[in-house]
Amino acid sequence: MANHVSSLKRARQTLTKTAINRANKSKLRGTLRLMREALAAGDKTTLTGVYRSTVSVLDKSVQKGILHKNTASRYKARLNARVKAVVTRTA
Repeated sequence: MANHVSSLKRARQTLTKTAINRANKSKLRGTLRLMREALAAGDKTTLTGVYRSTVSVLDKSVQKGILHKNTASRYKARLNARVKAVVTRTA
């Protein structure tokens, strides 16, 4: 365990930031799971709403440093292609 005041403070900050990062990453994974479930269900109205919220969470995760911007862009492109395929298939 740390002995110096500065290292004790750093240890406290690390615990706090780790909890925040873990929560943000968990929210991202949960949103992607909901998106996959909506795609499997194939309902157009819920699919568009879930897609909007997923894109929002992806963009926020880039701002918070969870994902690289190109990774988020790749996710959004692939999800958009799958959403368009479901919407045009049922139309």
